[in-house]
Amino acid sequence: MHIVLVEPEIPQNTGNIARSCALTGCTLHLVGRLGFSLEDRYLKRAGLDYWEYVNIIRWTGFHELLEHYQDANFYLATTKAQKYYNRVSYQPDDMLVFGAESRGLPEDILSMFPDKHIRIPMINMGRSLNLSNAAAIIIYEALRQMDFPGLD
Repeated sequence: MHIVLVEPEIPQNTGNIARSCALTGCTLHLVGRLGFSLEDRYLKRAGLDYWEYVNIIRWTGFHELLEHYQDANFYLATTKAQKYYNRVSYQPDDMLVFGAESRGLPEDILSMFPDKHIRIPMINMGRSLNLSNAAAIIIYEALRQMDFPGLD
């Protein structure tokens, strides 16, 4: 599985997601301008001593990533989606895409995959789950569907 973070803003969230990627064998893709340095102490602290186990790939923009993974299946997490994240049949090389904490995914990216939007059901109060929690929920559903390949 591939976890794609488009312009993440909060280092602790990215660190937590990196840790989840290390423990599940997912590749972490960081796309575009980050709201922090990769040397940020909060980022490093959230990822603890898992950094050496994470495959991280940096991309200058989403189109660069898309060119490299043209044949991949992309699922875009957005609170605007109609389809629940658990109503998708995930495959091992799928790309799970998440946007910035304060604004989500940009419309130009969402419009590229209109039938691939997914969401986590929650009470509609104008806010959403923390990015690292949302990523963990969807990662583990995808892995559950595949019977947790490579995990004990």
